[in-house]
Amino acid sequence: MTATTDIVQKLWNLCHVLRDEGISYLQYVTELTYLLFLKMMQETSNENQLPEGYRWADLVAKEGVEQITFYRALLLELGTQTAQPRVQAIFANAQTALKQPRILNKLVTSIDALDWYSAKEEGLGDMYEGLLQKNAEEKKSGAGQYFTPRPLIDCMVELIQPQPGEGVQDPAAGTGGFLIAADRYIKQRTDDLFDLSEAEQSFQRYQAFYGIELVQDAHRLLLMNMMLHGIEGAVGLGDTLSPDGQRLAKADVILTNPPFGTKKGGGLPSRDDFTYPTSNKQLAFLQHIYRSLKPGGRAAVVLPDNVLFEDGQGRQIRADLMDKCNLHTILRLPTGIFYAQGVKTNVLFFQRGLTDKGNTKAVWIYDLRTNMPAFGKRIPLTKQHFQEFEAAYGDDPNGGSQRTDRGESGRFRCFTREQIAKRNENLDISWLRDESLQSGDNLPQPDEIAALIMTKLQTAMDEMEALTALLEGDTVEEDQPLAFESDRAE
Repeated sequence: MTATTDIVQKLWNLCHVLRDEGISYLQYVTELTYLLFLKMMQETSNENQLPEGYRWADLVAKEGVEQITFYRALLLELGTQTAQPRVQAIFANAQTALKQPRILNKLVTSIDALDWYSAKEEGLGDMYEGLLQKNAEEKKSGAGQYFTPRPLIDCMVELIQPQPGEGVQDPAAGTGGFLIAADRYIKQRTDDLFDLSEAEQSFQRYQAFYGIELVQDAHRLLLMNMMLHGIEGAVGLGDTLSPDGQRLAKADVILTNPPFGTKKGGGLPSRDDFTYPTSNKQLAFLQHIYRSLKPGGRAAVVLPDNVLFEDGQGRQIRADLMDKCNLHTILRLPTGIFYAQGVKTNVLFFQRGLTDKGNTKAVWIYDLRTNMPAFGKRIPLTKQHFQEFEAAYGDDPNGGSQRTDRGESGRFRCFTREQIAKRNENLDISWLRDESLQSGDNLPQPDEIAALIMTKLQTAMDEMEALTALLEGDTVEEDQPLAFESDRAE
């Protein structure tokens, strides 16, 4: 066990201390973020970013009621008075869920006693990301909505190959998994940026990575995660489907997993630059993504099955995507890799064309879903599960490598643009015989079946609510609860 793994486990075990307080897993991680930020500022000699009198040592020095009273005042001070914008954003509207002084003292004492020397040697960013992953794996937390499985993120990043000097955007940033993985990919190939000039290093740290996150608690986790990985890019708190998204700079690379669901009451995104208005968030995000790419820019995007087959505006958006971009590859993902078990998802890989017409000539589809095991705690998803797909995809990030159609018995097939047009632009294509339908040996666990039923019921309720609102002339545009969010799903 590494020092980082050991610290993550110790931090996660502290959540049991909070059970009697009625604090959820997500509240616990948010609470830990506040405390870990203070401690890490001390360990990295960056406390000059914090006002005097509101630092880790000041918190440790107090006890009992005085300590918890001071902690509340500290959260308010850092969220409103500090001159450092990033610090203020992390603590914006911060409130503690802790009520008993002994619980706070237990957390502070335990954090202070950790092996911080070893943690710094292995990387504080990796430690914090490990904590986020623990939270995402806990179904009761509901925080899986902010976390895309890291093996999937790594696969997408390695195939899309972000390069130094490119702008990388995530319009649904979650806790920052895609941006951090892209940064890590570049650092591994540039000797931690030392192979680059001073100006190029500055661009990578301050301008290369940017995006938007809608949920404030996820946003503060994102900022903490990026800071610990040495990324100072502008990732704002806002709604990509509002004018906030229109202000994002055009990107060379977009890596993202947009939120699932519809706008409440069938409301539409409050943007005036979408050709095809829709209450389907994924279809709206898809329009944002391919419109936000620079000519020649490339994207890898996680999207649910309905994006591939939905009629009406969905069909028109897919046709527009294939006109403006070369949609060269679709990866049909296995089920069970997100905490919402019933959700079936895909990764779309595409490159923006130099013109807006006829860019897609053929679409290659890799089926990693049919006759695959039900992933979950019993069978965790690993990087090895993507190896065959990565080999079939090839070295060209834009799908130009030599490829072989493996026929009806293989997992990788090619479909021409003409064939897709004859299918009414339906990209939900499968051809392998599903052996699980012939046998009960590979059925999901009961909780996974229940989750699937709940997801389908929620979708039906969403559609009924949207229909009712349209009939009544309701134009409410607030977001309803999501099936799950990205970096998120990430």
